Amino acid sequence: MAIRLAAAQQSVTKQRRRRSIAAALAAAAALTALTGGAEARQARSAAPTETAAPRDAGEPIMAIVSIKSQQVTLYDAEGWILRAPVSTGTTGRETPAGVFAVVEKNREHRSNMYDDASMPHMQRITWNGIALHGGPLPGYAASHGCVRLPFGFAEKLFDKTRIGMRVIISPTDAGPVDFAHPALLTPKPEAIAAAPGRVETLERAAADAAKAADEAKKGTPAALREAAALAAALRKLEGLKARAEAELAFAEKTLAAAKTDEAKTRAEDAKQKAATRASETATQLDAARNEAKSKPDAAAIKAALKAAEAKKSETAKAASQAKLALEPVSIYISRATQKLYVRRNTHKPLPDAGVMFDSSIEVPVKIRDPGRKIGTHVFTAMAKNDAGLRWSAVSIDNGDDARSALDRITFPQDVIDAIALTASPRSSIIVSDEPLSKETNYRTEFVAVLSNQPQGGFITRKPSEIVVADQGSWGEGFGFFFNPNPQPAGPRPRGGQQYYQPQPGYEQPRPVYQPRPRGW
Repeated sequence: MAIRLAAAQQSVTKQRRRRSIAAALAAAAALTALTGGAEARQARSAAPTETAAPRDAGEPIMAIVSIKSQQVTLYDAEGWILRAPVSTGTTGRETPAGVFAVVEKNREHRSNMYDDASMPHMQRITWNGIALHGGPLPGYAASHGCVRLPFGFAEKLFDKTRIGMRVIISPTDAGPVDFAHPALLTPKPEAIAAAPGRVETLERAAADAAKAADEAKKGTPAALREAAALAAALRKLEGLKARAEAELAFAEKTLAAAKTDEAKTRAEDAKQKAATRASETATQLDAARNEAKSKPDAAAIKAALKAAEAKKSETAKAASQAKLALEPVSIYISRATQKLYVRRNTHKPLPDAGVMFDSSIEVPVKIRDPGRKIGTHVFTAMAKNDAGLRWSAVSIDNGDDARSALDRITFPQDVIDAIALTASPRSSIIVSDEPLSKETNYRTEFVAVLSNQPQGGFITRKPSEIVVADQGSWGEGFGFFFNPNPQPAGPRPRGGQQYYQPQPGYEQPRPVYQPRPRGW
């Protein structure tokens, strides 16, 4: 009996213990559920939302997209002005991180890749199809490579931006910070003040030269016909003179050989007639030669036309140079190629969409310790100040800090002297480990993609169609990248980003590629 009683008490104790454990587990589960729900609500509340700075906004100078935070922030000269959530490229079709600029705007764009999908208020940043546009935002990266914006935000932003606005797509959160460095461009007030007058003078000279060249071109056919007729008349008179002189010589020989008076009379008469003809043709030939001396020959007419066309081209180029000097200037320095590139927007529309960018300057640049990473840094002139320009810096890749990056570069002084004098707000200097992307062409500013980040939405797209265009030399100043007689470019390998061959000492980072989803 005592044994059965002890066993019963032990069983009751075990049951109580099991109920206590079960109750504890249930309480823990409930607590976890409550805590998890709170955390989820907190995470949802921390998601990016549309916000505007509590001040009057200026014109946007740059847009920075954070792939990590799925957010875009717009900045004017004084700081951030607009923020909104975005949806970037999904796995396998990732939005490329890098440095871009708006190259085309289309209020009602439809995709030619994805079933004619609507992409309202599209702002293109590459010609192979990467753009900012209105679209559905599920709360995570879900696009095919573009940056989707809230529909209303995209519409509002569309009317505020301009072609050439800087777009930076960063793998992580990044933003501009005030920055100063001796290497940054410093304009001269006197050069800026004189620039509009210089443009007016050179444009007037270009117009006069163009008018003279057009008149010369119109008058050349008639002048050539007149010169040809005069040359033909001279040749005819020279022939007649030679014939008359030959006849006179024959008459004189006949007269000398005459034996009878009758023969001498006939010979003398023939000689007189021949002498008269020879004298008349000689007089006519001299008159024609004197007239020809006062008029240009065909060679001189052609040379004059060529000189007029050359002056027209030279004065037009000088006027374009002066006008470009009033535009913001963009500089790209690549550690990969160890070159410095300069571009400016000409605002000249192209028949194949977009506008033409001047790209006549491409020179070597010295970078200390070229085998070491330098990072990717974007320096932007935000506004004028007492020192000339107030600059900001944005860094989006590992490497040196912004100041150390500029310290390693020896800028070509002749280039800086030529472009710094009239540098204006929105001018920029980009320093990067990367070569220029193949998407950089005469219709773009600079396109540079971080090769150590996924690029699925970039490498899976067909490269944009471009033409091979001639570049002017540095000695000729600013010229045009666009060739009026373009030749089709050869086929380019897909998936690569390299536009220029890297220089010795540069080690290309291994691109991070994600496998494409089936059905692409």
